[in-house]
Amino acid sequence: QLQASGGGLVQAGGSLRPSCEASGRAFSTYYVAWFRQAPGKEREFVAVISQTGASIIYADSVKGRFTISRDNAQHTVYLQMNSLKPEDTAVYYCAAERYNRYPRSCPRSYDYWGKGTLVTVSS
Repeated sequence: QLQASGGGLVQAGGSLRPSCEASGRAFSTYYVAWFRQAPGKEREFVAVISQTGASIIYADSVKGRFTISRDNAQHTVYLQMNSLKPEDTAVYYCAAERYNRYPRSCPRSYDYWGKGTLVTVSS
């Protein structure tokens, strides 16, 4: 199971660091991704990190502003979000899969999903 937390309300230009905590012993064998969904829009890929953190992919819209990282000992993946913009407002979800599926940006590649945490960026 995955549980996302750490969202909130922040002004444009500010920072937030949502986290995604997983239960279960096999956390270190999973790819973990962040997606987001704004009202009235489709779910959008944000970033993904491989099991060891050696491979990371970002969406162009967040590249240079967001950083994904993981702590396998704590069963947690983080999303450091800096220079936030109003268009970053969305519910942020974490997702996981262990079979190296492609494309990594497609929600259907992931088997497990957390409930999401709301990020609101005011202008």
